[in-house]
Amino acid sequence: MSQSFDVLVIGGGPGGYIAAIRAAQLGFKVACAESNAYDDPKGEPRLGGTCLNVGCIPSKALLASSEEFEKISHHVADHGITVGSVKLDSGKMIARKDAIVTKMTAGIQFLFRKNKITLLKGHASFEGKGADGYQVKIDGKDKEVVTAKNVIIATGSKARHLPGIPVDNVLISDNEGGLKFDSIPKKLGVIGAGVIGLELGSVWRRVGSDVTILEALPTFLGACDQGIAKEAQKIFTKQGLKINMGVKIGEVKADKKGVVVNYTDSEGKAQKLECDRLIVSVGRVPNTEKLGLDKIGLKVDERGFIPIDDHTCATAAPGVYAVGDVVRGPMLAHKAEDEGVLVAETIAGQKPHIDYNCIPWVIYTDPEIAWVGKTEEQLKQAGIAYKAGQFPFAANGRALGMDRSDGFVKVLADEKTDEILGVHIIGPNASDLIAEAAVAMEFKAAAEDIARICHPHPSLSEVVREAALATDKRALNM
Repeated sequence: MSQSFDVLVIGGGPGGYIAAIRAAQLGFKVACAESNAYDDPKGEPRLGGTCLNVGCIPSKALLASSEEFEKISHHVADHGITVGSVKLDSGKMIARKDAIVTKMTAGIQFLFRKNKITLLKGHASFEGKGADGYQVKIDGKDKEVVTAKNVIIATGSKARHLPGIPVDNVLISDNEGGLKFDSIPKKLGVIGAGVIGLELGSVWRRVGSDVTILEALPTFLGACDQGIAKEAQKIFTKQGLKINMGVKIGEVKADKKGVVVNYTDSEGKAQKLECDRLIVSVGRVPNTEKLGLDKIGLKVDERGFIPIDDHTCATAAPGVYAVGDVVRGPMLAHKAEDEGVLVAETIAGQKPHIDYNCIPWVIYTDPEIAWVGKTEEQLKQAGIAYKAGQFPFAANGRALGMDRSDGFVKVLADEKTDEILGVHIIGPNASDLIAEAAVAMEFKAAAEDIARICHPHPSLSEVVREAALATDKRALNM
């Protein structure tokens, strides 16, 4: 007898598993289908999606390990600490990362049991719709067709590859292979100066790789406020990352000796990059193939995304929703999570809301980069009159004590109303500091509100307050 559910979630990543948990909390009978085993030794489907298994979580674990190595190797002497020769066991570093991933995937399995969510192990695809709901085939070890009144598509995305550059995740890798090198490459090439390219490039640079990044676009970190981007490029170059903008990738050859990348630089001159390994990091594409969307009357757009209603994430098929990387908007795990909660609550008859302008972005380099809201360039283009306040970490006692004084905070506020329009940070713990700005913008706060709130001293958060004060030209410590 076919299993029947109130809500079926296709995909167990951040958008999917959070949607399943919230739906179960609301009293629905819920199932979640997942087929990707990633690196599970038993070949069992693993929950957590790209983010937990081969993305956000493992990359942050490696970033933390590499930061510790660089700190001990180059910076603790400034604190009066003398150490002997420092060695890195890359195998142990990778094993630590894997252990964290395994612990967290087990944690999601526990949450599924706690919330009585049925895990369907296998690839899910639509078969059609009947009187009782949608029929969805689960193509796993135990092949079955289940019925669901509501379906949430949360199948995430995969790395985009370039034509003519075969990714084997040994010599030429995408994000997955770049997280599990079995040794430290002497020379590492990275195609793409985006979030993943910069983060992985930073990991391997810190532990000894000579890293060269090739980027097709002429502008570094074009999505960032350009004041932040220029500061970042200056700092990363000083750290040792070789960043080449405006290049055109030509033939790429790989053999036992390594990889050769032929490219044309920004001046049109032919160049050659010889490296031991190459990471291709040129964006991601939605996982929308083989879902059987045509069987329920749905189509994807020209970029492979599923069209949805902007307010409820509903597709054109009644009772079918889509969230996360398979729909418009930033490919961010926390955006997918919020959409998963929104859909579950919408199905329950509630009226949730997401302000996409208040979704923060983070790049986990060192220093970190984080922002929320509009950039100066966007405000100028829109013709919005604004005032800007900026304050450096170099004038902050806590940052100096931590020996992490690079960067600054910039606050942008409406010239007439003082409402905060955007906050941009490059500096220590930017991923945490940006949360204050996101909360402030959700509540339509003014720069004056942050300026009047008492912040703890000494703390990094004082830089946010000083930047807010600076919008009115009254920063106190500079």
